[in-house]
Amino acid sequence: MSLAPADPSLPFAAPAPAADSGNSLGPLADGLVSLMETLGAVGAGIAVFAENLFPPIPSEVILPLAGFAASRGELDLLPAVVFTTLGSLLGALVLYGLGAWLGRERMRAIARRLPLVDVADVDKTEAWFRRHGRKAVFFGRMLPIFRSLISIPAGIERMPLHAFALLTTAGSLIWNTAFILAGFWLGEQWHVVEEYAGFLQWIVLLGVAGAASWFVVSRLRARRARDAE
Repeated sequence: MSLAPADPSLPFAAPAPAADSGNSLGPLADGLVSLMETLGAVGAGIAVFAENLFPPIPSEVILPLAGFAASRGELDLLPAVVFTTLGSLLGALVLYGLGAWLGRERMRAIARRLPLVDVADVDKTEAWFRRHGRKAVFFGRMLPIFRSLISIPAGIERMPLHAFALLTTAGSLIWNTAFILAGFWLGEQWHVVEEYAGFLQWIVLLGVAGAASWFVVSRLRARRARDAE
């Protein structure tokens, strides 16, 4: 994938895909550029807020692109970090509220209706989150997929809101700063960051798929053992 400025003479020119790239990143990048061109760092924050609620919008594109804009002098670097981190926090608080609304009893009711899932699994998850929830929220903000989802169990468990906000802000600040600075330093090659982040996302997806497969197989074996008895 190779992106180059459409026209360096235009303010904040949208990086356009090369003719032979054959990827779908161009329209998305154009839309993000338009938002940041109109609203500046606030636009980058709004994009990150939306990314928390709609994960198909990748922060791995938004953040390096904001850094690229900063390298061209179209955004200030510090406001870009501040507003994207604020967007991360606000999006996480919405999902925390969703988890708090869902609550333990609804989770147990859902578990009773799911095949291969027992209410005891919910209890074990709650016990794990009580022990490791703070670390999960902090480090989860730096993992693809889990970045948004970790806010829901935090809400279900009613983690103290001040602690959740502080840990979310700290983890998001590290993630956002790293990606914005990468885009700033790489300039027109900002898309390289998204490629490497995509590799990390595949590792996480494979880990999740492996854990899910192990869970299903172990439950089927346990069920067969009970039936045999």
